[in-house]
Amino acid sequence: MAKQTLQLLANDFTIHSFESTSEIPKAITQSEFYFVAKTAEELSVVCNSDIELDSLEQEPGWVAFEVLGPLGFSLTGILSNISGVLAQANISIFAVSTFDTDYILVKRVQAKNAMSTLKKEGYTVRS
Repeated sequence: MAKQTLQLLANDFTIHSFESTSEIPKAITQSEFYFVAKTAEELSVVCNSDIELDSLEQEPGWVAFEVLGPLGFSLTGILSNISGVLAQANISIFAVSTFDTDYILVKRVQAKNAMSTLKKEGYTVRS
């Protein structure tokens, strides 16, 4: 299988943690780009860092690489391969997915290292 093309998005992102009973903040649902995940234990939100939220915990300073798609559901190993390449370089990730594609978030301080590591492994990375 050919290696995918990734696009570094321009925005900085923050990952927030809320109590599981919290409502999704309206500022989130009005923004152009966000991810929300809810379980019985927590509510997690990934959003642009310029949105200020009163969360229990927050982890700022992330950038996102979009795996350019759409990616069919029959494709296997895409996220596994990319995360494995980055893990070998000691780059921690936070991954989220949509119906059409995957997003791999890395800390901004690791973005250049992530780009060069992925390129060395045959991925095309656009910035």
